[in-house]
Amino acid sequence: MKLAVIGTGYVGLVTGACFAEMGNTVWCVDIDAEKIEGLKAGRLPIYEPGLDEIVERNAREGRLHFTTQLADAAQACDLFFIAVGTPPQEDGSADLQHVLAVARQIGAVIERDAIVVDKSTVPVGTAEQVKAEVEAALAARGKSLAVAVVSNPEFLKEGAAVEDFMRPDRIVVGTDDERARSVMAELYAPFNRSHQRVIYMGVRDAEMTKYAANAMLATKISFMNEIATLCEQYDVDVEKVRIGIGSDARIGYHFIYPGAGYGGSCFPKDVKALVQMARRVGVEPLVLDAVEARNAAQKQTLLNKIVARFGESLAGRTFGVWGLAFKPGTDDMREAPSIPLITGLIERGACVKAYDPVAIANAQKVFPQDWQTEERLIFTTHQYGALEGADAMVLVTEWKPFRHPDFEAVKRLLKSPVVIFDGRNQYDPEALAREGIVYYGIGRRNRLAQ
Repeated sequence: MKLAVIGTGYVGLVTGACFAEMGNTVWCVDIDAEKIEGLKAGRLPIYEPGLDEIVERNAREGRLHFTTQLADAAQACDLFFIAVGTPPQEDGSADLQHVLAVARQIGAVIERDAIVVDKSTVPVGTAEQVKAEVEAALAARGKSLAVAVVSNPEFLKEGAAVEDFMRPDRIVVGTDDERARSVMAELYAPFNRSHQRVIYMGVRDAEMTKYAANAMLATKISFMNEIATLCEQYDVDVEKVRIGIGSDARIGYHFIYPGAGYGGSCFPKDVKALVQMARRVGVEPLVLDAVEARNAAQKQTLLNKIVARFGESLAGRTFGVWGLAFKPGTDDMREAPSIPLITGLIERGACVKAYDPVAIANAQKVFPQDWQTEERLIFTTHQYGALEGADAMVLVTEWKPFRHPDFEAVKRLLKSPVVIFDGRNQYDPEALAREGIVYYGIGRRNRLAQ
C-alpha cells in the first residue's frame, strides 16, 4: 500500500518506518526542512532503540521517503496519517491547531477520494472537525471527493515503541465507513498473523479509548505513590505491599512501582486534556484531579528528602544525579522528574553533577544556560563522574547501568557518610545498610536513614 504520514516526531516517524518495514511505500512529510534533510542523511530527531536501523534500511530500499511537500505524497497516496503534536494549551486542553492545519492542507492537495487517519492523540469530536476542514478546503477548490476520517490512536511506549508497533497487543480502529474499515484491515493484516488484534469501534469511542487508557495508567502510578507516602509514616515497606497487591490478577504488577512521579509526552498532557474535556461538559473530574495533584507532589518527594537530611540551605553542597530523561530508553525530557529536582537543588544553593546515557543534549536545552556556564549544573560523560566529591547520589531514572552499580566505587567517590536517595527503589536497603550506606527510598524502611 502507499500512504503518507504527516509529522516526523515520535509517533509519526515510528509509524512511517514500521509500516515501511512491512512492505508498504511511505512518504513521511514535515514542514521542518532541517529535520527532513537530517532524515534523508540518516540523522534521527529522536532516540528510540532499533528505530535507526529500520529507517536506514527502508530508506535505502526505497520504501521510506522524506519530503516537505505534502503535494508530492498526495500524487501517489490516498491514505493520510496525521501524526503532528497536540500540545497542552494554557488551560490544559489539547491544542488542535496543527492537526486542523494538516487537514486543510490535505484538502488543498488531494485529487481523488481519500482516507484520513488521526494518529495524533485528540479529544473526542476531533475527527468531525478534521472532516469539516478537509471538505471546506475541497469546496474552496470546487472539488467534491469522498473523504473518510478514521481514529487510530497509538499505544507506543517510549523506549519500546518499535516492538509495540510491530507486535501490538491491540490495534484500535474507529470508523463507521465500510471502505475505510476495509482499507485499515488490509493495512494492518501483517500485524494480525497469529491472532486478530484489531478492535473496531466508533470514531468517538476510539478517541476516548486513548485518553482513558493513559489516564488509567497514570492513576495506578499516582495511587501507588500515595500508598508509598503512607508506608513511610507507618513504618511499612512499600515493596512488600507492591508484591502483595500485584499478585492479585485484578490489579497486576504493571504500573504499581512507586517512584519520583510520571512524566513524558503522554500521561501529563493527556490527563490534563481529559480533565478539561470533563469540565467542558459539566463533569467534575474528582479522580483525575487527584491523580494530577499526587503526581505534582511526588515530583517534590526526592527534594523534600534531601532537604530533610541536609537542611533548607544547600549552599556548598554537591549532588550527583543519575538519570535525566523521564524514563529509561528515551532522551525525552518532557515533564521529567529530574527537572523540578535539579531546579530545587540549585535554587537552594547546591551544585549538581548529572549524567544520563542519552538525554544530556536535550537536558542542556531545558536548564538555564547560566547554570551551566557558572558550573552550578555540570553534565558528566560517565555515571561515576557525577559522584566524585558529591554529598549524596540521587537516582532519578532507572537506566540498566544504574541498577547494579559498583557500590565500592560509589563509596569511594562520595563524601562520608555515604548517602543515596533512590527515586526508583532499585536498591536493597538492608544490603546497603550492611555496607554502611545511608539509604532513602520511596516508601522504604532503613533504620540508618532515620
